[in-house]
Amino acid sequence: MASSKPFSLLLSLSLLLLLTLSLRPSLTLSSNIHDLLQSRGLPPGLLPKQIKSYTLSESGLLEVYLDEPCVAEIENRLYFETVVRANLSYGGLTGVDGLSQEELFLWLPVKDIIVDDPRSGLILFDIGLARKQFSLSLFEDPPDCKPRVVLVNNMRKPMMGFGAQR
Repeated sequence: MASSKPFSLLLSLSLLLLLTLSLRPSLTLSSNIHDLLQSRGLPPGLLPKQIKSYTLSESGLLEVYLDEPCVAEIENRLYFETVVRANLSYGGLTGVDGLSQEELFLWLPVKDIIVDDPRSGLILFDIGLARKQFSLSLFEDPPDCKPRVVLVNNMRKPMMGFGAQR
């Protein structure tokens, strides 16, 4: 009987450890990124359909991985790099890295994406020089994202990315 007590204690501790680990937020998540955005008060269409994987640290750092850089068209064109990083909080992605928005033929990095009040129906994109408001309804569905091919110097040479800007 004395030998069964340590075994019971070890079994109880093991079960407690497993339960604790299962309730702890995972660093690599297999659930849908678009569902995660919705659970944090953001529209699911902020990120394209073509997400390969993502991680979310306990500190809130979200890293989203795509197979290749791509462009999605919503109201403006959005350019997603292979990795998009941001601090995820309820109603916001701050310190965004890896996402640019086209404005008047210029590609400007998106710094923050904020939904202050979902009842307003607006989402705010901070692009450094300006803050742009869009209708939340534009981001209801994840957009298709297509590789960006640029023709350089009319040579019909396809080039990925932004290409040379003068």
